[in-house]
This record gives sequence, structure tokens and C-alpha cells, in this order.
Amino acid sequence: MNSMDGTISAMGRQLSDLVLGPMKRGFVGKDEVIDLLGVCLVGGENLFILGPPGTAKTALVQELASRLDGRMFDYLLTRFTEPNELFGPFDIRRLREGELVTNTEGMLPRADLVFLDELLNANSAILNSLLMVLNERVFRRGRETFVLPTLMVIGASNSLPEDESLAALFDRFLLRVRCDNVPDERLQEVVTAGWSRELTIAKPPAGLPVDCIRKLQNALHTVSLDEVRTDYVALICRLRLAGIPISDRRAVKLQRMVAASALLCGRQQAILSDLWILKYIWDNEEQQELITAIVNQSLAAVTVDESTARHPRSADEQQPNPEILSQELQRIANRLQQEAPSDAVRARCRDELSLLASRCEWVKNDHQREFLQQEVNKLWSILDPTTDAPTNPESGSSKT
Repeated sequence: MNSMDGTISAMGRQLSDLVLGPMKRGFVGKDEVIDLLGVCLVGGENLFILGPPGTAKTALVQELASRLDGRMFDYLLTRFTEPNELFGPFDIRRLREGELVTNTEGMLPRADLVFLDELLNANSAILNSLLMVLNERVFRRGRETFVLPTLMVIGASNSLPEDESLAALFDRFLLRVRCDNVPDERLQEVVTAGWSRELTIAKPPAGLPVDCIRKLQNALHTVSLDEVRTDYVALICRLRLAGIPISDRRAVKLQRMVAASALLCGRQQAILSDLWILKYIWDNEEQQELITAIVNQSLAAVTVDESTARHPRSADEQQPNPEILSQELQRIANRLQQEAPSDAVRARCRDELSLLASRCEWVKNDHQREFLQQEVNKLWSILDPTTDAPTNPESGSSKT
């Protein structure tokens, strides 16, 4: 490793140790969101956070900004938000002279980190400008063109887009993550940590200058993906086969996230476990369990030697969501109830059921687990009425 490689690797570890690590210690149960903030920051891509009010979405982003030596712009969007509120008003003095010049001081075009709360309230007046900001890091107004210093845009909402006009906006957020209330058994930790933050007045020291983040983003192309590219393509194809729409454009851009995962671990070569980022490409909540099952199955091939160098998020066994699992099982049942489903449909249902059944076994609540396993067995009896449920290759048990 040459000195430049060593410097870049050190910066990746510093971001983890000086910024992301302290955030994890200060926010109970938010490691997943913080890891996604870190990987999107290094990858220079946008993150969408889905969650109800009061789950620390805004506080997490503000804490991240406070630990970086840069400028932040955050705004709560409403249906009536006007472009001037985000991008700045016209300079009145210049307007009197007949010139249309935007005063961007303190506004989005000057920010290194941008947070747009209730993102999906964006109206048509600002939609086109936002799309260009998100995709090209450029803002245009009349004859003016601003090349933005934006490192990352974080969008948040308590719901997913229902209006088709917002589909393009949502698509510009490469990764998506849920931010929910923590489980009841950890609530005491939450209130204790929250009270401690309330009493802390001093601003935390900046962990890294934003120039270091820019250097990490510029170094993405130096990360070798050769070792994982075959596995990466195979995983993309498998997700597509399962009905997850991944365009060629997204498949290309997601490689930036794989490289960012490697840099955050102080590596300049991607390894199989860096493909964990593909768990967060869902378009709706119903896809989450199926995507997680498919990616986890691919990550099961991680070797012992690699495990010491893997990103911590790749080793995290996310707890399955019983409600979403139930919805996914019902979706399979609906497809099988169609008149004479084709062999291809039955084969796809069989593959999906095998994956979801393995997730059902990890549900903690006994009653929920038993109910889900009964539903799994019913579906197996429809798919293969003359045979028993297949054996789960990961656990060695049958789908019961």
C-alpha cells in the first residue's frame, strides 16, 4: 500500500471512529441509520429515512452535521413551500438594476449537508430544481448555474410516495432505511441517553473537515471491485428475478456504495460482505423482508478470514418484521389463487417462500412465529401437495 492509499484508508477509519462511533454511543438503537448515513456520505449518494415523528431522524442528521466542519441546510417541506425558501430569493438591489441574481447566502446551494424533512410534500414548483440537485449537484435558475458543494442529501418522511409524480424524486435516493421507535426493553436506555443530551450544552468537537469527506468521495474509484463483481452481478440478477426492479443505472451507481463500505473499513478492495448495502434498495415496505433474505443468503458465504475486516452492518442479523412477513406470505397466496398459475409463477413462488420461511423462524414472539409457520405450511401444501415442506439449508430444520 502506497502512502496515498494509507492516507485514504486512515480517513475512512477516522470517520468511523471520530464521527459515527460517538453517534452510536449517543443514540440508542440507531446504529443502522447511522451506518447508512456514513456509507452514503462517503459514497456521495442520497439517503431516504422512513419513520414516524419523534424517532430522532432530525436529531441524527443535526448531530452528524455538528461533527463535520461544514455548512448544513435543513428545511421542513410543506405543500406550499416555494423555491425561494430553499434556494434563496432574488437579490433586490440587483433586481432594481434589471438583473435576476439569486442571493444564496445561508441557503441550500451553499450547504455541504442538506436535510429535507417531509420530503414527499415537495410540490411541482420545486420538484424539477430538486431533481437536478439530487442527481447532478447543480441548481439552475434562468441564466444562473450553481455547481453545488453538496456532499449528501438526506430526505425524511413518515410515509412512502403514493403520487406517481413523486416517483422520480424518491428514485434519486439510492438507499432507504427505516427509523422506528426502539423496542420497549431498551426504552430506559433511550430516556437516560436523551436526558443526558438535554443537559449537554457544549457543541461536540468536529470529527473531520468536509475536505476529508471530499477526498474519500474522490477516492471511490481507487477501490478495486474485481473480487466481488461476479457475485455482485449475480445478486442483482437474483433480486431482479424476485421482482425487485433495479435499473441498469441503479446497478451501476450502487457500486459506489460497495466501495464506500470498503473505505469505511479502511480497505481499498471490496470483499463479499460489502454487498450488505443491497439490503437497503427497497421501494416499499413489502420488499424489505424478501430483499434481506436474498442478500443474507449471499453473505452466508463470507469466509472466516474475511469476517474480521467486514463492515459491522454486514454482520448484523436484522430482526424480521412479522407484519411484513405476513403481508409477503399473503401476496404469494394471492398469486397462487390466480386461475392456473404457470410453472414459472409457481417456481418463483417456491423460491420466495423458501427464503421467507427462513426469516419466519427468527421471529421472537412465539405466537407470531407459530402463526407464520402455519401460513408457510399451507402454502407449501398448495405448491407441493404430495411432498413435505423442504428442509431449510441454513438451519437444518423444515419449514414448520
